Amino acid sequence: MNIVVLDGYTLNPGDLSWAPLEALGDCRVFDRTAPGDVLARAAGAEIVLVNKVELPAETIAQLDELRYIGVLATGYNIVDAEAARRRGIPVTNVPVYGTRSVVQMVFAHLLNLTQHVAHHAETVRSGRWAACEDFCYWDRPLIELDGLTMGIVGFGRIGRAVADLAIALGMNVLVFDVRAVAAPEGVRLVELDEVFRAGDVVSLHCPLTPETRGLVSAQRLAMMKPTAFLINTARGPLVEEQALADALNAGRIAAAGLDVLAVEPPPADNPLIAARNCFITPHIAWAAQAARRRLLQTAIENVEAFLNGRPQNVVN
Repeated sequence: MNIVVLDGYTLNPGDLSWAPLEALGDCRVFDRTAPGDVLARAAGAEIVLVNKVELPAETIAQLDELRYIGVLATGYNIVDAEAARRRGIPVTNVPVYGTRSVVQMVFAHLLNLTQHVAHHAETVRSGRWAACEDFCYWDRPLIELDGLTMGIVGFGRIGRAVADLAIALGMNVLVFDVRAVAAPEGVRLVELDEVFRAGDVVSLHCPLTPETRGLVSAQRLAMMKPTAFLINTARGPLVEEQALADALNAGRIAAAGLDVLAVEPPPADNPLIAARNCFITPHIAWAAQAARRRLLQTAIENVEAFLNGRPQNVVN
């Protein structure tokens, strides 16, 4: 079985092992693959695994030996799944691996916005505490989460886990989801605009669809409290980036913690990079080693299931 991994580096920069995948066939792993190299590298492959490398219909049509596509992520919009289905090629993803890792990043951003740990630690390093007349100081507001309202957009696995932790921290939780979902104890279901109006924190956990693209618009940002925080660990295009930059720079909302942007890596002139009180991490909420280990394990199990005639986690 000829197996090709077109962009394996972000999943496994060297701290995990490809050996279980290599045991399944003749396996080649490329760290990265430019668009112009996809056809040459995937030629003759029966199994192709990708993370962010795109496999549009025209590429799939030219890979005559291709029998299986595995996406090394949950989102699979990089693959034309319908074109693969017409060829009888299953496309699989890894639906559950990083919930706890993402939730941890949500609250890492939120605690950064409320406690300013890195900022105050840097002032200590620069000698400010040693020169201080008092036994302590702070120069940013320190905000207690207990009693604040967490607004969650999207109530799947990650949204539910965020709600659980928010409740544990004493927060009130409001949720919007397009589906009919049951509200567990401590959670109140509301309309989308109410999440933005009432939330002291608004955290995004919905998929990117035509309906949710640009969901965080200038109009919705205008609904938010001037003291509110926006957290996005879901998909960058959920947010109208210029509108968010304008709101932050004008002080219409307090701050934003973002792990995703509309274009990744972002162009240098992305307005959010220099926006006031905007803290951006480079799409790493998924990337704790434990989460990546689970991702790789499931991806390999997906391949094994296909080879055994019982494909799992098929999205097409």
